[in-house]
Amino acid sequence: MASSMLSLGSTALLPREINKDKLKLGNSGSNPFLKAKSIGRVTMTVSVKPSRFEGITMAPPDPILGVSEAFKADTDDMKLNLGVGAYRTEELQPYVLNVVKKAENLMLERGDNKEYLPIEGLAAFNKATAELLFGAGHPVIKEQKVATIQGLSGTGSLRLAAALIERYFPGAKVVISSPTWGNHKNIFNDAKVPWSEYRYYDPKTIGLDFEGMIADIKEAPEGSFILLHGCAHNPTGIDPTPEQWVKIADVIQEKNHIPFFDVAYQGFASGSLDEDAASVRLFAERGMEFFVAQSYSKNLGLYAERIGAINVVCSSADAATRVKSQLKRIARPMYSNPPVHGARIVANVVGDATMFSEWKAEMEMMAGRIKTVRQKLYDSLVSKDKSGKDWSFILKQIGMFSFTGLNKAQSDNMTNKWHVYMTKDGRISLAGLSLAKCEYLADAIIDSYHNALLYWETPIEL
Repeated sequence: MASSMLSLGSTALLPREINKDKLKLGNSGSNPFLKAKSIGRVTMTVSVKPSRFEGITMAPPDPILGVSEAFKADTDDMKLNLGVGAYRTEELQPYVLNVVKKAENLMLERGDNKEYLPIEGLAAFNKATAELLFGAGHPVIKEQKVATIQGLSGTGSLRLAAALIERYFPGAKVVISSPTWGNHKNIFNDAKVPWSEYRYYDPKTIGLDFEGMIADIKEAPEGSFILLHGCAHNPTGIDPTPEQWVKIADVIQEKNHIPFFDVAYQGFASGSLDEDAASVRLFAERGMEFFVAQSYSKNLGLYAERIGAINVVCSSADAATRVKSQLKRIARPMYSNPPVHGARIVANVVGDATMFSEWKAEMEMMAGRIKTVRQKLYDSLVSKDKSGKDWSFILKQIGMFSFTGLNKAQSDNMTNKWHVYMTKDGRISLAGLSLAKCEYLADAIIDSYHNALLYWETPIEL
């Protein structure tokens, strides 16, 4: 049958006799995956294949890394990034420790290779990190009661321990401080380990709610894992006193709980490796079984190397051997084996007496700069604020962070008006502050505290 044809562009030919209504499949009530395209008097349909990932929603931005992105976009000369916990020089520049450079030069001179490490990591690193934590002559080291494997910094080490808890302590709960480091909850959620919180921060005093902490640990189900910050609590900078640590250990033993330390700042908080490990060693001296996650991001500045460890203190060498075997079993399908570069840096620094001394001196320098900045900020607040407010809590805190007590509205004012970037819980990183900008920050804090309250909020009584 002869028919005339209608040309559509340069490629498509369509018989005129075709019922156009049958082509209009993109109308209301038609196939939702077909889109109608009108060309002249004829409507064609184009099939759009739906993505297999349509059900995946947009993840919320990371609250800390998002602060850095906003800071980078700000063009104001006075801007300050006090959100990320990374050490900066007085010129607010990243700092690579001199002893790290020496260790790396040594690796180049020796021609160290890049072969795979064993699943548990570099043996020299594992030995060094356990001895730094407990002391080389400690009985748990001598009696081989510590299962240590290299982890992907503190986060990865915590994640390994969480997987071990989920697998061998089914139903056990991890009890964490309120507040705590933002990633703790993510780690346990991801490992499907239930968690709850114990009281820690007292907003009325901007100090430790010790009575609340002890009461909540007592109320936790027997055999719970109690997550403790070994030193320089993040985000508050508030640590228990030595006497309070004794009481915490007493209650944990009475309730048959399992301590779980997160030690991210050994040597960086006080400037002393031994002083910052005192809480962990107290528990070890009591013969308790417990976990300790370590990180070398702060004290050696190895942020991007992802170097840390998980240590499990056991009651016997046999138990430690079995625990280590299961940690390796968990690590194998997770990341196979850890990176070597950061591990060799730590092992070289700790294993050489000269470099070890230089490292301790640099840690004291970094910790000392933060202490000086903390004092300068306090002095500036006291001299500028005529309201009589007590700012002494700043000096009572330790480490790179200060919990200012500012609420979300006040923290927003710090950013929107003063270009000071910080987390919305009021935490600031003093490691990102210079002496030259202490007075500017004091002005911002005073203005935000007194003038940026939401109408239903009242200032914190100090």
